[in-house]
Amino acid sequence: MNKLSFEEAYNDNFSYIYNFLYAHTLHRELAEDLTSQTFLKAYEHYNSYDPERSSVRTWLCRIARNLMIDHFRANPASRQVALEDAEELIHTDEYQILKDSTNREVYRLLSLLDPDERELISLRYFSDMAVSDIAETLGITLNAASKRIRRILAKLYSFLETDSINDLLD
Repeated sequence: MNKLSFEEAYNDNFSYIYNFLYAHTLHRELAEDLTSQTFLKAYEHYNSYDPERSSVRTWLCRIARNLMIDHFRANPASRQVALEDAEELIHTDEYQILKDSTNREVYRLLSLLDPDERELISLRYFSDMAVSDIAETLGITLNAASKRIRRILAKLYSFLETDSINDLLD
């Protein structure tokens, strides 16, 4: 397998890594900072990257995930997502995406998950990672990754059902 130049790896994966981090943190500035740190660290260690061991995307996700874990360990309060903050953000130009009701609903549902659950959903659906790559990134078995994702999807579905029932009762 040929090793991409760092510039190619950056161009091919920047949006992917940013989306992964944003979906997990639900905070634009933090996702931007962590994305920058990810590529800085990747640049510093690119000579040690081995394309025979993993794809560049999986390698970058592992770096991003480790930086995110380090950030949350150092700043435990930043792990909590406040839905009230999202409502305030809707009125700022920086968060035009939240003006769309579907995007706001996705944000709301993700905010109901704990950070580890949000990470799995982020890896699978926002980063479009294969379950086998998720298992490798997280250091768990393929079976465990599959089961966890199914369990989280069931949880999200139950949130939607509960909301529908509550709407009918209102």
